[in-house]
Amino acid sequence: MISILRDAWTIASKDLSNEIKTKQTIGMMVIFSSLVVLIFSFAFDPTNNMVKAVIPGLVWLITVFSGILGLNRSFLSEHENDALTGLRSAPIDPSSIYLGKVLANFILVTAVQLVSIPVLFLLFDYRFFGKVTWFILVVIIGTLGFIIVGTFLAALAANAKNSEMLLPVLLLPLLSPLLIAGVQATRIILENEVIADASSWIRLMAAYDLLFLAACFFLFEFIMEGS
Repeated sequence: MISILRDAWTIASKDLSNEIKTKQTIGMMVIFSSLVVLIFSFAFDPTNNMVKAVIPGLVWLITVFSGILGLNRSFLSEHENDALTGLRSAPIDPSSIYLGKVLANFILVTAVQLVSIPVLFLLFDYRFFGKVTWFILVVIIGTLGFIIVGTFLAALAANAKNSEMLLPVLLLPLLSPLLIAGVQATRIILENEVIADASSWIRLMAAYDLLFLAACFFLFEFIMEGS
């Protein structure tokens, strides 16, 4: 297991170093998320208290749709110069490739969130009254679940001709339980309600993460064999 984690970190470091050099994917994700926030800030009146109810949904909207842009590039970039063949033939466990991609995608999406979520609160003049630590916990658990499933499906869709269109079709139905739980938990925390009310949603998100992590970890080898 230690060798798998070490190889996963090597793959993640390779992806992140390439992204730091090109800034192609993260730049596209930041621009997209910022445009979404800007458009919604003009579509709704930030001074209307009822508009504050859409904030939890917008947090996850910009996370998912900007994240899909990065997930699409995650494996498509490996097809350039047939790099995926090199990864398959390397003396490493295929699961380490999956974990490495998950880690790299998670870091990229988290970096986008560090920009987009404060901008969202700023443009909507939203005053944060909830507990910051609980909010961060919910965002991390929800984002991790999104990346776990999204990375697996990105590898599955990478061989299709219209992979950019196929990934959202496959991904969004599977994300429904996670997004519903994420929005509800975020709403409870942002409105400074009793944390116990959000605990059931957080447990559901954590169970979702663990279930799909185990399934994707063991099934990824078959995707690599068929790619």
